[in-house]
Amino acid sequence: MTKGGSVPTQAGFHTSFFSMSISQASGDPSEEWSLIIKPHTKWWDLQLGDVWRYRDLLWLFVRRDFVAVYKQTVLGPIWFIIQPILTTLMFVVIFGNIAKIPTGGFPPILFYLAGITPWNYFSGCLLKTSNTFIQNAGIFGKVYFPRLISPLSVVISSLIQFMIQFVLFLGFLLWFGLQGAKISPNYAQIFLLTPALLLMMGMLGLGAGIVISSLTTKYRDFTHLVAFGIQLAMYATPVIYPVSQVPEKYRWIINLNPMSPIIESFRAIYMGGAVPWNSLSLAAGTTSVLLLLGILIFNKVEKSFMDTV
Repeated sequence: MTKGGSVPTQAGFHTSFFSMSISQASGDPSEEWSLIIKPHTKWWDLQLGDVWRYRDLLWLFVRRDFVAVYKQTVLGPIWFIIQPILTTLMFVVIFGNIAKIPTGGFPPILFYLAGITPWNYFSGCLLKTSNTFIQNAGIFGKVYFPRLISPLSVVISSLIQFMIQFVLFLGFLLWFGLQGAKISPNYAQIFLLTPALLLMMGMLGLGAGIVISSLTTKYRDFTHLVAFGIQLAMYATPVIYPVSQVPEKYRWIINLNPMSPIIESFRAIYMGGAVPWNSLSLAAGTTSVLLLLGILIFNKVEKSFMDTV
């Protein structure tokens, strides 16, 4: 220790313990800490308060994520409309006209759009958040901020894409309704369940994505598995077929997929039918557990991922 109660640091600077103790003892309100350096926290310490304190950075990331999608493109956000339309037309031709898969009496275009719209939001959240550590390694290694902000920004920015495609779906819903199609929206359930279903999809995509992201820091094979797995998972989800067409002995397997009751509920409230409350409640519980587990694993891995990424 040098004279005057200061300690030299590696960079040649000195920290005066004497002046620090005087200001703390006197209770000087002008001395406020902007950053508190603490020892390693427990793995169950989620530190969600830090996320709220950095909310301004979160909104900057949201804007960055959305703008980066259509930057230097000719059509810009119109791609968000082109993609579901082309996918729907392909489903109508292949699964509707060639494979003759029934759509439960609903117009095929409307039926497929009602499955594609929520599925695109979930799969987009899952795919983008699963690369959190790898894509942001450069930022994470230079400056501190709550790492959970990065996947959260993806989930929020993907809402913009969902809303664009959702408006497209509502347009087709209105058009087919005026044409006399047999659809019967439940307006009370629309206002009550739509936010809940949207929240469940975001939580499910975030929870599954950050679990996979934590695993990719050591096992890069998961980066290849995710894109392939999402394509396979769509066929295990009632996007192109109603659950009623699945044989009874296999239906429980489909219902284990949390996205199955979400999509079935989405169709039921906008096009008519019964909401699968039992399956939806199970999906809500599974989603909550997966999200909590994902945050715990993410919180543990982010402390040391720079050594392995």
